[in-house]
Order: sequence, then structure tokens, then C-alpha cells
Amino acid sequence: MASTETTAVKDGNDLDGVEAGLDALETVQTSRTPLRETLTRKVLPPVTAIVLVLVVWQLLVWAEVAPEYKLPSPSDVWGEVRESWLQGTLFDYIWTSVSRGLLGFLMALAIGTPLGLVVARVRFVRAAIGPILSGLQSLPSVAWVAPAVLWLGLNNSMMYAVILLGAVPSIANGLVSGVDQVPPLFLRAGRTLGATGLKGTWHIVMPAALPGYLAGLKQGWAFSWRSLMAAEIIASHPDLGVGLGQLLENGRNNSSMAMVFFAILLILVVGIAIELLIFSPLERWVLRSRGLLARS
Repeated sequence: MASTETTAVKDGNDLDGVEAGLDALETVQTSRTPLRETLTRKVLPPVTAIVLVLVVWQLLVWAEVAPEYKLPSPSDVWGEVRESWLQGTLFDYIWTSVSRGLLGFLMALAIGTPLGLVVARVRFVRAAIGPILSGLQSLPSVAWVAPAVLWLGLNNSMMYAVILLGAVPSIANGLVSGVDQVPPLFLRAGRTLGATGLKGTWHIVMPAALPGYLAGLKQGWAFSWRSLMAAEIIASHPDLGVGLGQLLENGRNNSSMAMVFFAILLILVVGIAIELLIFSPLERWVLRSRGLLARS
């Protein structure tokens, strides 16, 4: 009898331990990460990398590994930044390109999302268009600049056409990849609950395909931005204004490597800012919603 009671007590303790562990897993961590830890983990590494790049860059200039007209010093590039700031053109350069890039990306999003759903869900359309989308995705965006200029002329419509041709295939293919990875059990469960047609697409397919779709969006933005830079470098006109690509081309025409490096720096800054402000928060939200990222 004593042995039986001891076993029962032991089993009860084990069960309590399992329940406590499950409760701990379900508990949402609401405490905020200390500011010092945030600075150490997220701010210090990129700042350190930037400082190292600047130090190596300056050392190469001092070592005279290349003539000054080929490799400007960081101070020369900073001089270009300061001059554009004083002239009030710095934000004009950035806004001209960013406004085009974001509007073109939104247009590509509106076209690529339904196209990706149709390709993913309709076998005949997939067999007919799927290989074409893959081929378009591998085609360099710069190849579309010349025909776009001939078809549409030197205007913003040409810029948007190049962006669409570069970004739509990536967004559509990303969504197709995400839909292909949706477990069939989800679809059967949705049909059992009455989620069919558009309702099933909205409530079952799209949420389940979100990770692949988000990857396609990130790649679509990268293609949008690169397509726009190619179009701005090749096609210049006073009515188009001076964007970052045109600024880069102006530096080449003026044989000013400081201006070239200045334009490259702005292009990188915009790309990093879009990643940090838009896509990184979206990615963290998706991971948290699936329990793949600890809450902080």
C-alpha cells in the first residue's frame, strides 16, 4: 500500500511538472528588453562595421593604392554630402527616387499578388505562364530600359514600366512558392469549415503562404529598386528630375568619384532604411505569429 501511495504521489508530481512547463510555454513575455541590451545587440554591431569600413577606406587612401581621382577620401565624399545639404538638394535626390520606387512597388504588388494566386491555383495558367514568370525574373532589369524608352518616351511612365517588369515576376513567384508550401490539411480543414473560393483564399491560403509571400515581396522590392536605378542611369531628361541614379551618372560624366561614391552611399542608405523600417518588422511579426520568435 505504501508503495502504491508513493507511486501515485510521484506520478502526481510529474504531472504537475508537465503542466507547469506547458503553462510556462504559453506565458507571454511582456517585459521589455532593456535599452542597454538593445543598443548592444542591434545598434553597436552595424555602427562598428561602419567605423571599420571608414577606417579601412581611409587607410587605403593614405597608402595611395589608387590615384585620388579614382579613390576619393571619406572627407571628400562628406564634402559632397555637405554641399548638397547646404544647396537644399539632398532630400530632393532621395525623394525623387524613393517616391518612384515605392509607387512602382505598390503597383507591382497590386498586379503580382492576384497573378501569383491565379498561377498557383489554376493548373492550366501555371503550365502556360509559370515558366515565363521564371524567365522574366532572371532577365536583367536594364534590358527593359531601351524598349520602354522607345514605347513610352522619356517620362515617369517609362520608369514605372521598367519597375513593373522587374518586380511583378518576383512577387508572383514568391506567392506561388508560398502557396505550394501550404499543408493540404489546412485546405481540407478550411473546406470542412466552409472556407472555399475567395473566402478560403483570404482566410486559409494567404495566411498560410505568408512567409513565402513576404520573401517574394522583399525580392520584389530589391528588383524594383535596382530597376529604377538602371532606368535613371540610362534615361535622363530635365522633366524627370535628378534622382539617385541620375546623380550617379552625373558623377561619371563629371569625372567626380566623390559624387559617384556619394550617390552609391545614398542608394545603400535608402535600401537599408526600407529593410529596417518595413520588411524587418513585417518579418518579425510573421515569425512571432507562428511562435518562431521569442517576444521581447
